[in-house]
Amino acid sequence: MKSQDIPEKLVSIYGRFNRREYVHPDPLEFLFHYPSLRDREIVALTASALAYGRVAMINRSVGTVLEVMGPSPADYVASASSTSLRRDFSEFKHRFATGEHLSVMLIGARNMIREYGSLLACFLDGYDAADPNVLPGLTRFCEKLVLAGDPAHLIPRPERGSACKRMHLFLRWMVRKDAVDPGGWDAVDPAKLIVPLDVHMHRVCTFLGLTSRKAADLKTALEVTAAFARWVPEDPVRFDFALTRFGIRGDMSIDEFFS
Repeated sequence: MKSQDIPEKLVSIYGRFNRREYVHPDPLEFLFHYPSLRDREIVALTASALAYGRVAMINRSVGTVLEVMGPSPADYVASASSTSLRRDFSEFKHRFATGEHLSVMLIGARNMIREYGSLLACFLDGYDAADPNVLPGLTRFCEKLVLAGDPAHLIPRPERGSACKRMHLFLRWMVRKDAVDPGGWDAVDPAKLIVPLDVHMHRVCTFLGLTSRKAADLKTALEVTAAFARWVPEDPVRFDFALTRFGIRGDMSIDEFFS
């Protein structure tokens, strides 16, 4: 397929699949139940942090956490003591994540809320619209999030070269606003976002000729983001949801669009 044909194909895929009806079983759908931005921040952080492994297991784990948090996850986190968080999630387990890992992450979020008022205000403390992308802001955000302890792999560190797929997924959900991404972090420019690169998206981007790199790492994420930015510089992550449907839903094949 000729490279000049790719943008038209991407627009077609976006128009067909970037719809609420294609969200299930993506953990993104948990965010739709929370109209309050401050609640959605906590839900998005939790759902993105646990977004690895089989999707049924992810959704079960996220649902378990949100059930404990009650109707307002932000109120729950802001008012919880470190002891009560560890008690409430003492039996929690999601693949490699233990209740201690989850509790430490939530303690970090609680401390952010108490110091800044919201996760957004904390992120903006390290974000500069003049930066080429969100990496400086994300690095600072993650540093603040782990001050209370080590949540291990739940919060990856951008400075270590990881693609940080789940943190960039969190930012996509919070910054972009369209038929599927609920947005709310209007002070952050979508043009600064980085593609949430995992093995599925890496495979798609390799198939499209957007990268020849073998590792799904930060360098590759930046490379494919720059490739998408050639066509949509104001929103290079626009096609992420639609393209990742091919990795999540067994009833869809990308070959029919790019054959």
